[in-house]
Amino acid sequence: MTTIEQPYVYRRQPLVEPDWTRLPGWRDVTSADWESAQWQRAHCVKNVGQLRAVMGDLLEDRFYADLERDQAERATMSMLLPPQMLNTMVPSTDGDVPSAGAAYTEAFYADPVRRYMLPVFSDRRTDWPSHPFAARDSLHEHDMWAVEGLTHRYPTKVLAELLPTCPQYCGHCTRMDLVGNSTPQVVKLKLAGKPVDRHEAMLDYLRRTPGVRDVVVSGGDVANMPWKGLESFLDRLLDVENVRDVRLATKALMGLPQHWLQPDVVEGVGRVSAKARSRGVSLAIHTHVNAAQSVTPLVADAARAMLEAGVRDVRNQGVLMRGVNDSSEALLDLCFALQDGATITPYYFYMCDMIPFSEHWRLSLAEAQELQHDIMGYLPGFATPRIVCDVPFVGKRWVHQVHSYETTTGMSYWRKNYRTSIEGDDTEALSREYVYYDPIYTLAEEGQDWWRRNTDLDAAHEAALAGAGASRAASAADLA
Repeated sequence: MTTIEQPYVYRRQPLVEPDWTRLPGWRDVTSADWESAQWQRAHCVKNVGQLRAVMGDLLEDRFYADLERDQAERATMSMLLPPQMLNTMVPSTDGDVPSAGAAYTEAFYADPVRRYMLPVFSDRRTDWPSHPFAARDSLHEHDMWAVEGLTHRYPTKVLAELLPTCPQYCGHCTRMDLVGNSTPQVVKLKLAGKPVDRHEAMLDYLRRTPGVRDVVVSGGDVANMPWKGLESFLDRLLDVENVRDVRLATKALMGLPQHWLQPDVVEGVGRVSAKARSRGVSLAIHTHVNAAQSVTPLVADAARAMLEAGVRDVRNQGVLMRGVNDSSEALLDLCFALQDGATITPYYFYMCDMIPFSEHWRLSLAEAQELQHDIMGYLPGFATPRIVCDVPFVGKRWVHQVHSYETTTGMSYWRKNYRTSIEGDDTEALSREYVYYDPIYTLAEEGQDWWRRNTDLDAAHEAALAGAGASRAASAADLA
C-alpha cells in the first residue's frame, strides 16, 4: 500500500504526568500530596520568591528579573500558578531537556504554557505593546449587565459571573478588569453587591426573561466557589422553567483537576446532573486548554469523572496565541490529545481579545483564517474546533464570516443578525458594520505608518488602561 504524504501526520501519544520531583522545591512531594486539591491550592506560586523556591538553580537570575519587571510594568493579571500547571512547563523526561542554567532557561522561555501563564517583559512588544483600541473590558460585557455580573449579550444566552477569582490567572484574561488582584498597571473593579444578593438578582432576572434559555455559569472560575454554594445556585437555576442549557466554565479542570476529582464535588455534580436530566436540561462543562502538554492523566481522570457523574459533555474553548498554539501542528496535537486522551471535545479557539499589553499574543485575522483552513479534514466534524473572532458589540463570529477586510490597515468589518441588550432602540444595529483590528506589527510598513501618523499612542495606552479604549469610537477611521 502506498503511503500518502500529508501536511500533518496523526500519531496517538500517551498522556504523561510529568515527574514533579525533578523540580528542586518539590523533590519530597508525595503522590498523595500531589493529588490533593488542598495541597495544590496551598502551594500555588504567587510571586518571584516562591517561583525561585520551586525552581532552585534551574533558572538563571535573568528570567526572574524579566518576570519581576513585567509584574511591575506590564502585567494585567497577578501571578497565580497551581503546581499542576507549573509542572507541565518544559515537561520532557526523555533526557533532551537541559538540567540547569542557560540552556534550561532558554527552554523555559520558549515553553508554550509558560508564555501565557507566566509572561515576562521581554515577551511583550516594545513597538506596539497595546493596540490603540485596546480596552480593559474589550467586549463591553459590563455595558450589557442586566443585573450586576449577569451579561445579556446574545438574544437567548447570558453569562453569569458568580465570582471574580480563579485558581489560576492567565496573562491574557479577557476579564482582566474584574478578575483577580490589582496589579501596578490595573486597579481592578470590585463587585458591589453581596454574593447571595447578586446571585438571587440573577435568578430573578432569568425568571422574568423567558427568552433566555442558555446560561454560562462562570466568573472567574466556578472551581473557586465552595461546592455547597455552587450547587445551591445550580439547583435554583434548574428550577427556572425557560433554562434549557447550562454550561459550567472552569479552566481548573486542566489547571487544578484535583478539585474536580474530590469525592464531594463528584457526588455533587452527580446530583446536579440527575436534576438536569430529569428536567431535560443539557449540563456541560467548558474548560480552557491551550497546549497539548497540559493534557495529563489527571486532567483525563477529571474529565471522565465529570462525564461519569452525568454531565452531557466536556468541551474545550482555547485561545489562539502566538508562541503558544499558532501552528496547525500545535492545534491538531492539542485537539487529538483532548479528544483521544481525555474525552474532551475541541469546541472553539478564540482570537485573543484586545486587552492592554496583549499585542504579542494576538494573530491577524488572515493568520486565523489560514489556521482554520489548515486544520480542516483531520478531526471528526463534531470535534473540529471553529476559530472565532469575538467582535466588540457583535459577539462570536467564525473567522470566515467577515464581511470585508482592509488588510493594509488591518481593519475587518463585521455584521450581525441580532441586537444586544443595549441596542433595543438602535434601528441601525443590524445594518451597521463593526470593526475589528489586526495587531499593527503584523501589517506591512504602509499600514504601520498609517497608524503611526493617525494615533497618539501614549494617549491611547492611557485610555485603554482607564477603561475607555475601543468604546471611544466605532471605527479607527475617526482617528484620521
